[in-house]
This record gives sequence, C-alpha cells and structure tokens, in this order.
Amino acid sequence: MEAREIEQCIDRFGTDVYHFCMRLCADRSDADDLYQQTFLKALESPLTLDWEQNPKAFFFSIACNIWKTTMRKTARRNAIAPSGALDDKTASVIGSGENIEENFLKQELLAEISRIIAGMPDRLRLPVTLFYQFDFPLEQIAKTLKLPAGTVKSRLSRGRDHIRKKLKEAGYHEEA
Repeated sequence: MEAREIEQCIDRFGTDVYHFCMRLCADRSDADDLYQQTFLKALESPLTLDWEQNPKAFFFSIACNIWKTTMRKTARRNAIAPSGALDDKTASVIGSGENIEENFLKQELLAEISRIIAGMPDRLRLPVTLFYQFDFPLEQIAKTLKLPAGTVKSRLSRGRDHIRKKLKEAGYHEEA
C-alpha cells in the first residue's frame, strides 16, 4: 500500500480504528502501539485497498490479528515468567443534559455494561464490540474474525445473554 493511501485511510476512519484498539487493549499506551502497528502493517502490505469494499474492516482485521498475536505472545511469556496485571480503568465523560440524575444513572449503567463486556471472553467480546460499538454488519464481522456467520450470530446472542445476566446480578432490572 502507498503512503498517500494510508494517509487517506487515517483521515477517513483512523478514529474508529483507534477506538477499536482501545476496546481491544483497554489501556491507552497499548492501544497507541496497536494503532501504529496496524497502519504500519498496512503500509508494508503488498495489497491494494479496494475502496468499493469496506476498507475500514480491512484495518479492523489487521488490528484484531495483531492483538491476538500479542495476547498469545503475552500468554506464552507469562507461562514462563508471570508478571503483574496493569490497572485498566478508563474514565468516562458525563454527557450534558437537563436531568442530572437521569444522566448519572445512564452513565452508571453504561459503565457497568462496559465493565461486563471487558470481562467477557474474547470470543464473545469481539463480536459484541464490532456489532454494537462500530455498527459492523454480521457478514463483515464474520469476515473480519474469520468465522461463519452462524457462529457470529450465536456469539452475539450468548454475549447479550451474558450481559443481561450480569446486569441482573448487579441489581439492574430490565425496562419494558
């Protein structure tokens, strides 16, 4: 890929790729590294970008593959010499509105859902994040994660059930 093409991609959907990296890593410095590695890998790639297809999915796929490789490498290293985990709390911004109490409760619910999603296994967390956070269609998620569409559907369903169950355990009740 050419540098000019990468620059256009960064301008068009670099923010979405960065947010996806943040969701994967849950740590700003790791997300920065993953973001840079993603576009560097694309720059080194001999492939040409097809603008008729979903080019954003190409970068999400690269980021996902790099992240998976990094997680495997970390797991192997921790098996040899364990290291401590970093605290990965992310600050959330309160939206402005007239009803402060309602906004606070909504923020708390969103923070709880984010915490639940962060604690989900990767096989459930990735489809849920791509579908709800980045509005990827089912077929694109299947292509990005290299899974059959039926598997993605079932993982989305299990992810929703998991979130519903954990919210109920935390004292949140479903609204009709």
